[in-house]
Amino acid sequence: MSDPARPSSSPVQPGQRQSFRRRLQSSFLRFIRAEAASGVVLIISTVVALLVANSPWHAAFAKLWSLRMELRVHRFALSLPLQDWINDGLMAVFFLVVGLEIKRELLQGELASIRKAALPVVSALGGMLVPALIFLGFTHGTPLARGFGIPTATDIAFTVGVMALLGRRVPLGAKVFVTALAIADDLGAVVVIAVFYSSHTSLLGLLPVAGIVLSLTALNVLGVRRLLPYLVMGVFLWLAMHSAGVHATLAGVVLAMCIPISGRHDDKDFLIAAEHAVSMYGERADSEAEQDNLGERREASLRALAEVITGMKSPLHRLEQHLHTVVAFGILPLFALCNAGVELPVGQSLQTLVMQPVSLGVFFGLLCGKPIGIFVFGLIAIQLRLCEKPSRTSYRVLFGSAMLAGIGFTMSIFITGLAFSDAQRITEAKVGVLLGSLCAALLGSLWLRLCSPPSAQGT
Repeated sequence: MSDPARPSSSPVQPGQRQSFRRRLQSSFLRFIRAEAASGVVLIISTVVALLVANSPWHAAFAKLWSLRMELRVHRFALSLPLQDWINDGLMAVFFLVVGLEIKRELLQGELASIRKAALPVVSALGGMLVPALIFLGFTHGTPLARGFGIPTATDIAFTVGVMALLGRRVPLGAKVFVTALAIADDLGAVVVIAVFYSSHTSLLGLLPVAGIVLSLTALNVLGVRRLLPYLVMGVFLWLAMHSAGVHATLAGVVLAMCIPISGRHDDKDFLIAAEHAVSMYGERADSEAEQDNLGERREASLRALAEVITGMKSPLHRLEQHLHTVVAFGILPLFALCNAGVELPVGQSLQTLVMQPVSLGVFFGLLCGKPIGIFVFGLIAIQLRLCEKPSRTSYRVLFGSAMLAGIGFTMSIFITGLAFSDAQRITEAKVGVLLGSLCAALLGSLWLRLCSPPSAQGT
């Protein structure tokens, strides 16, 4: 379902390579700033949800999310509460962006080669296994063990946002590592959701899903570069998965894997169009008629060059660019408003809530399991020479970055809704997520401030 990018037809000169590196670093820094801003919006949405849930308006707030909304097309009708439309519908768009990021990183980014992918992938594996084991240590032998996936996730928006606030105390190499780690972590979360949190259905129920996936694959193989056919098929895929019992948000990931990552034109087309445009501007006209004709040909060459430049941008990059702002500043804050509102008891009741196995398992899984798993597995991989330590990044900074990766939030709260249906267990898990993520952010920031002086770090 994936199509590797076409190789360049001309050798890359050292100057061009340096220019590409500068553009790549500039793009990454813009991404960091966008994630930081979305993290702030997420924090505000979370605080608002908590305040309203513990105010006299909490009943009306809860009733809002239970309002049923119906989608009707001719004889087809689908009626769901507003919360389900957000968690199953809008979050499918979030998972589409996650899938696009995963595919881009696997084919062109930090996960594109074994050497580059080794550290974030191995670290992400440790950052999932150790928290899951800690959670199972608190809930082993009970139905509560089903929530093992809750503390295994890292929230990239919050984590990168905290890193951005720390500025030069976190070197660029550490930021790139954590971003790649979060992408690998998201891939692991997708696998966990698909395997453990999707209801089992008959093969007959999966036939429409398989047919739509084959159709999407055919569009890719046939070289279709328009996004509309993919998006229309994606809607049908979501409906088919919803009917089949597979968690519908996974439709976003499957759709992302089918979106082409190469454009209509490649480097060779660009060079030909650019050389033609340059040659047009190198020509001279002797008469007025020739001048008019030359002007028309110059305009035509510029239009052709502009068309080639537009066609070099792949459907994957175009879709990711269009959806990133919508997801970061629309869907995720709405998800936080809908799901982060936990009505907290006071006094002894709050202490009892915090001391429940689910709360403790999630809390210690995020706060302790994440940094230990990420750092230890990463250290072993470095010592075995499977990969290299990120540039300008000490082991102390690496451990501090791993501590920040204990900020779970979005994906952890999402998995909470899949793991438990009992309101009390959901509340316990959310309390563990909120407290664990908050402590991970505070302790990770404090660690990096104490162990990573800004004068010693590059940007």
